[in-house]
Amino acid sequence: MKSSLKNMVLVLFCITFISAACVGVVNMITEGPIAAAKEAAVKAALAQVLPEFDATEKSEHTADELLIIAHKATKGGEVVGYAIESQTKNGFSGLVRLMVGFDTKGTILNVNVLEQAETPGLGAKMTEEGNPLLASIQGKEAPKTNLTVKKDGGDVDALTAATISSRAYAEAVARAYAVFKVAAGWQNEVQATTGASKTNGGEASNHGNFEPKRGKE
Repeated sequence: MKSSLKNMVLVLFCITFISAACVGVVNMITEGPIAAAKEAAVKAALAQVLPEFDATEKSEHTADELLIIAHKATKGGEVVGYAIESQTKNGFSGLVRLMVGFDTKGTILNVNVLEQAETPGLGAKMTEEGNPLLASIQGKEAPKTNLTVKKDGGDVDALTAATISSRAYAEAVARAYAVFKVAAGWQNEVQATTGASKTNGGEASNHGNFEPKRGKE
């Protein structure tokens, strides 16, 4: 075949087409297992953050333009708690997803980190059992807790040298609580989790300034 611009373009097109087809096939093969793994992780997280239950009902909500999923858990037909799949894009490395469990009165039962890519040894410590973030809010009544880090005037203990990751964790928990209030029927719509850190009455609220602050952890 004589070398020409037309032939070169044709060969390049064929290579690109074959490469794209291969990528598509790989995506099709891996899509199912990835989805199954995520579903299994969600089921495991539900068991970790909720009281004993025999059924759940899922509902989707939007908070700060992010999809937040609420799971209402029941046992014998009675509601025993709510698990909220919350998220933020303000982690040091971007997305952080949490499963936050509440009882029917709004007490934070447990938090399970579903997804994060924070710095090992720093922000990634949010996944460790008994970490300061979880320890400072577990068992606390969310309506009476300021779900921002103490550095910002809140009640959440930050991870050492990982302020950005800590803020992201607190933000996701606050967003979970905002959705819990709707799922539990306390409010008709989700309120934004950005704004003033105190209510008009001077009591601590669950709103905070979640503007991401980049730089070092």
